[in-house]
This record gives sequence, C-alpha cells and structure tokens, in this order.
Amino acid sequence: MVRRSPATTAPPSPLTPNPRNDRHLNVQNNLESHGISGTIVAVPGAIGDRSTPTDGASTPTGNASDLEKNPEKEKSLPVTSNEASLTLTEALETAQGEVILKPSFRESMHVVCSLHALFHVATYACSFGGELAINSILGAYYLKNFPTLGQTNASNYAAIFGFLNFVTRPLGGMVGDLVYNFFGRSLWLKKAWIHVCGLLTGALLILIGLLDPHHLGTMVGLVVLMAVFHEAGNGANFALVPHVYPYANGVLSGLTGAGGNLGGVVFAIIFRFMDNGTNYAKGFWVIGVIHIVLNLAVCWIPPIPKGQIGGR
Repeated sequence: MVRRSPATTAPPSPLTPNPRNDRHLNVQNNLESHGISGTIVAVPGAIGDRSTPTDGASTPTGNASDLEKNPEKEKSLPVTSNEASLTLTEALETAQGEVILKPSFRESMHVVCSLHALFHVATYACSFGGELAINSILGAYYLKNFPTLGQTNASNYAAIFGFLNFVTRPLGGMVGDLVYNFFGRSLWLKKAWIHVCGLLTGALLILIGLLDPHHLGTMVGLVVLMAVFHEAGNGANFALVPHVYPYANGVLSGLTGAGGNLGGVVFAIIFRFMDNGTNYAKGFWVIGVIHIVLNLAVCWIPPIPKGQIGGR
C-alpha cells in the first residue's frame, strides 16, 4: 500500500492579482475614460481611508504634477466633449470615487454606524415608511368618512395614493438632481430638498388629521397633495444616497431601504393603537408630528462625510 503524504496548501503566488492592490490601475482607467491621460501610482491605504487625494487608493503623477508647477492649468483642463468641464482635482476625485471594491466588515460597520446612515434611515422611514402605513388604512379611512362610497369605490379612491408613485417618486429624484446641477453642485441643496418634502408632508398629515374631512373633494385633494411631497421624498433620498459612501453604495442603499420598512411597521402600530385602530384622523396627525420632529432632528448632519473624495 502506498501511503500518501498529507495534502499541503501552496502559498499564494505573489503574481496573483489583488483587486485592492490594483485599484490604482482602475483609477487610471477611469481617468482615461474622462479624457485625461497620466500615470497613477499606488500608495498604501484602505477603502475607508480616502480623506484626502493622497490618502487611500492613489496619487496622481504625470499630468497631475503639472498642476503643482502651474496651478492655473487646472482651470482650463480639457475634458471629453460629452461631459461637463472638470478640473484635474475634480477628475481625480471622480475617478477615485468610481472605483468600487467589496467593503470589509469593518468598513461596512463604519457606514452602518455613521450619522449619515442615521439621516437616511430616519428620513426614509418617514417617507416610504409613512407611505406603507397610509396605504394599509386609506381605503378603510375613506369608507369610514364616506360610507355611501362602498368598499369598491373607497378602495379605488385609496389606490390613487399608490398610483401617484409613477410620477411623484421619480419627480423627487429629478428635482434633487436639477437643483444640484443648476445651483453650484451643492449637495446641501439635495439634502434640503429631502427636508422640504418631509416637513411639508408632516404639515399636510397634521392638517388632514385635524380637519378629518367629510367632504370627498377636500379629502381627495389633501391626500393627493400630501402624496406629491410624501412620495417625492423617496426619490429625493436616493438622489443623495450615491454621493454619501461611493465605495459602499450597496451597504447604505440597503440600510436606507430597511429604514423604510422599519418606519412602515412603526407607523402601522401607531394607527393600530389609535382608539383600537378606529381613529384614523388621530393617527394621521400623530404621524405628521413624527415626520416634522425626525426631519428637524437630523437636519444638522452634513450630506457627506468631511473630507471625502468622490461622490461629489
């Protein structure tokens, strides 16, 4: 009998490609895609260390070194004709921000525990979470205030609220992008638009709850107006999300979506305990107050982390 020796695992070859070590090549490719040639030299650093252009993935040489000799050159840097004008610094930051690597557990937890994640969870819990809860009771609310409608017609009027998502949700994202592009590429404006949607939604929810309309036209009009800002807040949130942590966009997007589901559960419980689930008007104004309080509580958080490269 031939006795086999225990299998041993060969050490990894030094020639085995490592995506993390090769990310400077990805940055260089991204720069070339923006019409800028040059050489990118890798320096040590992790994905979450990108606090300055020289921390993290890469540092520019070649064309970038000309910037040190002639700072004015940055203002007239040629870029491909199908893109907006970029300075060399902006092009480098964009290229670095476009390098997507799998975040480590530590980096993911840094995103999860950040104030910026808290902001998106809170505001999306209001917008999408409130929408989920209202969708679940709106038909019953119409039927309670207008018994002559019957179950079918009350459900048809309630369905208007959900169908408006075809227009209002993308509209929220479009408005966020428009104010960003036409007013100095300020991410604070995108963030302000999220708060505008949240605060106006809260005010309209309080108005519906206090009026408790028994005139069908008034009820439908207020609900439709509230839906415009309520559902636009969903798109407004995701107009800002990709800017916050470009290297971990999936982590923040998933966390934001989970915040929406959490808000739906919380607001549904609120409706359930308003006079044993029968006082829908009271539920509306309580939820409206929560919308306003949460939006004001997180309004001081900056749109992106301080000193972040990319995502702008």
